[in-house]
Amino acid sequence: MIGTLVNTAAVIAGSGIGIIFKKALPAKYEIIYFQVVGLFTLLLGIKMGLDMKQPLLVILSLVLGGFTGTHLKLNEKVETLGDSIKKRMKSGNERFTEGLTSAFLLFCIGSMTILGCIEEGLGKSSDLLLTKSLMDFFSSIMLASALGIGVMFSAIPLLLFQGGITLLIYIIGKEIPATVINELTSVGGIMLIALGLIILKIKQIEIINFLPALLFICLLVWLFCTSFQIM
Repeated sequence: MIGTLVNTAAVIAGSGIGIIFKKALPAKYEIIYFQVVGLFTLLLGIKMGLDMKQPLLVILSLVLGGFTGTHLKLNEKVETLGDSIKKRMKSGNERFTEGLTSAFLLFCIGSMTILGCIEEGLGKSSDLLLTKSLMDFFSSIMLASALGIGVMFSAIPLLLFQGGITLLIYIIGKEIPATVINELTSVGGIMLIALGLIILKIKQIEIINFLPALLFICLLVWLFCTSFQIM
């Protein structure tokens, strides 16, 4: 899991630099950073979402995922966890939890993450995750300078998420069908669009409640492929 470990270290290092930079940044320029991050997130989400081939499955997965997440109160639990960590760290950053969740979603939802974990899990190469690590390093500098130390703590769920996928692929020893990756990326893109709206303060969406949609889209595409054979 060298790629995931390097990726984790890159986020921590980049966040550290961003936090230092934030202290030297005049407050009047922070709004510009938030606007840049929000617009970039919207653009990335739109780019990912445009690749969908099965819109009905994507919509159904988001509905089922949103229902499940709301029932399990995922957003509330993550906010509680974030507040708990914030208190233990004695951090005065009001956007700690937002920084943690925003960074995690940006760093982990995308085809580059999935494909990189698949390649590493199959023992092929860590090159894709290493390339992603470099990108996340610079992104974490920007995010941490805007959202604070919560971005650094996103390295923990990143390690668990990417490491878990890599380990799962290693155990099952199989490639994930391209169709699953494509629709999974589309669902992730829509979630990033929601994240962009949150960062820009256009609309408050409990995006964490939609995380189960990532599991539902994999299940729905798999069922559609194997049971109905129409894809």
